[in-house]
Amino acid sequence: MTIFVEKKKFMFRTHHCGELNAQHIGQHVTLSAWVQRSRNKGKMIWIDLRDRYGLTQLVFEEGVTSPEVFEQAQKVGREFVIQVQGMVIERVAKNPNMPTGDIEIKVEALKVLNKAILPPFTIEDQTDGGEEIRMKYRYLDLRRNTLKDKLILRHKLAQEVRRFLDEQGFLEIETPYLIKSTPEGARDFVVPSRMHEGQFYALPQSPQTFKQLLMVSGYDKYFQLVKCFRDEDLRADRQPEFTQIDCEMAFIEQEDILNTFEGLAKHLFKKVKGIEFNEPFSRMTYADAMRLYGSDKPDIRFGMQFVELKKLTDKKAFVVFNSAEYVGGICAKGCAGYTRKELDSLTDFVTKPQIGAKGLVYVKYNEDGTLKSTVDKFYDEADLKEWAVALNAQPGDLMLILAGSTAKTQSALNELRLEMGQRLGFRNPEIFAPLWVVDFPLLEWNEDAKRFHAMHHPFTSPKPEDIHMLSSEPGKVRANAYDMVINGVEIGGGSIRIHDSELQQLMFKLLGFTPEQAQSQFGFLIDAFRYGAPPHGGLALGFDRLVAMFAGIDSIREVIAFPKNNAGRDMMIDSPSPIDLAQLDELSLSVVKKG
Repeated sequence: MTIFVEKKKFMFRTHHCGELNAQHIGQHVTLSAWVQRSRNKGKMIWIDLRDRYGLTQLVFEEGVTSPEVFEQAQKVGREFVIQVQGMVIERVAKNPNMPTGDIEIKVEALKVLNKAILPPFTIEDQTDGGEEIRMKYRYLDLRRNTLKDKLILRHKLAQEVRRFLDEQGFLEIETPYLIKSTPEGARDFVVPSRMHEGQFYALPQSPQTFKQLLMVSGYDKYFQLVKCFRDEDLRADRQPEFTQIDCEMAFIEQEDILNTFEGLAKHLFKKVKGIEFNEPFSRMTYADAMRLYGSDKPDIRFGMQFVELKKLTDKKAFVVFNSAEYVGGICAKGCAGYTRKELDSLTDFVTKPQIGAKGLVYVKYNEDGTLKSTVDKFYDEADLKEWAVALNAQPGDLMLILAGSTAKTQSALNELRLEMGQRLGFRNPEIFAPLWVVDFPLLEWNEDAKRFHAMHHPFTSPKPEDIHMLSSEPGKVRANAYDMVINGVEIGGGSIRIHDSELQQLMFKLLGFTPEQAQSQFGFLIDAFRYGAPPHGGLALGFDRLVAMFAGIDSIREVIAFPKNNAGRDMMIDSPSPIDLAQLDELSLSVVKKG
């Protein structure tokens, strides 16, 4: 029999499990929540009760607690949903690590609201569940503090984004999810139309054309926290559906965009992380980023910039260097004492198929001033000293050198630099180094298709001073485009848009569109521009990546309530899945199995 104290009004709870403290001692309270754990010591039972606000300890004592309630407490298991009434008392053995650690509840009444079967993993911060099983039972995983805290962080960031942009005069305007499929970029997810047989919608990779149309419509400051969809191979910082802070502004130049959204980033750091940036964010051209770091999203928390050594290495008959298009190195300060085992592990790292280097050359600059290298028989100490001067190496340092084609070698050297930064502790997730990368190429050549593709998208404006090269040297034209990079992660990017119809038509021509194809794909935008389009531009920040960075983790899956796994599957609801034949017939579709 369950005995409850009579109350004038029925309430599931008067308080939550994270708010009771010494000030509440002597009060009668009602709590409803989940059982985190139960400790039965025979004559005493302690239960930790958990909701999203925290934990509160319940105590049951034989001879003090009513026999019916004590018996019920013995039967309560993990994750049972219960309601208790009782008095807040001072805890004998206080727990300074808990906000409620000074008190406990002497339970007078207990009601089981719902029983629970044994969970497939422990609902604890340090769980015994692997990622796959936790994703299958994501609703249980979300009860853990580690995920709960990340979702609360996500909420706080979203609120601060809205607060800042609202104060800057931006309007939050929703755009459609069922749109027209367009070429370029990643593959679209397509949705068949029942009412229009044989025709398809696409899910938006971004609201790009709609936000430009809003500028034509006179809404000069737009933003949206919006879902976007891309059918591309996945990794830790990619999901098939993701959230952007999507923004557009009219009557602006690039500097206006950078200042506005640098302001947003500084606001978020200050309000959510308590970090103030008093200086402007660093800026770097795309060309310098590739030359010095081999990446358009360099991590500038530490040095180890690339130094090209080709002119110095061609002096001797070392075929690997002589035949290479590019020879470059980095200097790892204080690492001359690396053992053979440590150096072999670096060689194994750079020669992994996904990194692709053919090998690694190292030069140890020993503390006594001597130099030891894997290529000693080709280069004498005077040669190696020249390398050391170029790399600004001092006694005690280690020089690491790769050779090969320029793009591939710089990419591998970038990965080696990041690996060394990780091993040396330079990539502290609590240190933030924001950067604007600017002056991207407008176009990139696709060797397979034998034509140019837009580096960003077909509506990106070229630098005004480079427009004259569009017809003669399109590969040299720089874009009015920019990326915000923090700690080696591209947080977002954007561009000033083309608002002139003639320039837009020229851009379409360079990208291989016939006038008919351009009109078919983008006619609505081309037509809109004829009615007076203002100069405009914007950017989109990856909200999931931003939250992950603020949380100090790499995987965006951990900051999304219900993510997909690396294969793009929702393990919890088992999606994607086949659909009923009747649904296919209604859509005039049939499934053809490959092979």
